[in-house]
Amino acid sequence: MKLSLTKQKIRVTKLFTFDMAHALYGYDGPCKNIHGHTYHLEVTLIGYPYDDSTKEGMVIDFGDLKKIVKREIVEKFDHALVLNESAPYVTSELLNQEFENVIIVPYQPTCENLLLQFLENIKNLFPKEVQLCKVVLRETPTSFAEWQMEDN
Repeated sequence: MKLSLTKQKIRVTKLFTFDMAHALYGYDGPCKNIHGHTYHLEVTLIGYPYDDSTKEGMVIDFGDLKKIVKREIVEKFDHALVLNESAPYVTSELLNQEFENVIIVPYQPTCENLLLQFLENIKNLFPKEVQLCKVVLRETPTSFAEWQMEDN
C-alpha cells in the first residue's frame, strides 16, 4: 500500500560540532582571556519534499547541506582562534608565529556575533526551493544564540 502524502512544508536540521577559541577584548569578566569551546551549530531549512526526482521525499539531501556548512563554517573556524580587530594584541608578531589559524574579525566574537557571521556565510548558498529558517549556535551546554527567519 502506497502512503498518501499531502504537500506540506517540513523543516530539516543538521548538527555540526567544532572547537574554537576566542577572547572578548575589553570585556569585564574572565572571557577577556583566550579560552575555547566545543560549539554545536544547528542549521534548519524548510521546504517541500521533492516528489519527482532521485531525491524524492527529501527537502534537501543532508549530504548537500553538510558540504555547504562544512566548507563555509566548520573548515574555516574549527580549531581557530578568533579575535576582535580592535584588540592591540592582534598585531603581535608572536601571535602569528605561534598560531596557525587566527581569524581577526571586525566585531566582538561573542556567540551572538559569531552566529550572525555564520548566517552570512551560508544564507545564499542553498537551493531556491528551500529557505534557511533557523540557526542555533551552542557555546556551552547551557548557553546559546538563536536566529529565526520569522523574527527578521
